[in-house]
Amino acid sequence: MVEEEHQTESTHASVARSPLTARELFDALPPLPGLRVEIIEGKLIVSPMGTPEHAWMSVALHDALRPLAQQRGWQGAPGLLNICIAGPRDSLVPDYSLTPPACPRWGEGELLSSGLIMVAEIVSPGSIRADREEKPRLYAIGRVPVYLLIDPIGDTPNVTVFSDIKDDAYQTTTKVAMGTPITLPPPVDFELDTSVFKS
Repeated sequence: MVEEEHQTESTHASVARSPLTARELFDALPPLPGLRVEIIEGKLIVSPMGTPEHAWMSVALHDALRPLAQQRGWQGAPGLLNICIAGPRDSLVPDYSLTPPACPRWGEGELLSSGLIMVAEIVSPGSIRADREEKPRLYAIGRVPVYLLIDPIGDTPNVTVFSDIKDDAYQTTTKVAMGTPITLPPPVDFELDTSVFKS
């Protein structure tokens, strides 16, 4: 009888410790090498890392912005940084992040979105909806000043810049064919030659 009561108490204790939300499950996960784990609009999304071409585009952007980042004391990182969206607490892993040196954090492992300078995403077949529709909304809610969308799989490969946040939405969108220069507005204030993304 005592043993049965102990088992029942253990069962209740383990149920009480179970994650109740996608955010709680995300926080409880161990590192998952080779996988991208994000919370997008309250859903936990686990997907494989991108193709080599995807990674090379991310590094090409990093290389293009490195002199600017060094000049201004910023830090650029191609992939692998978790960003906590201020407000809904969704967690995203941009393909590139540009941050000030003392970017505020959410806990130990995530940067707080409202402290970022810019993020970039590279569209892949598995991320079309997230990168083109959901992430512009989330990055605007999270107060990321500039969102750069690199889309090599559109009908015509293109690059889009979202900026000028008002009422939790980007008000200005500039789109060019890949290979055409595009201006990254303040606080970045840089003309990017998008031919760096063409293989």
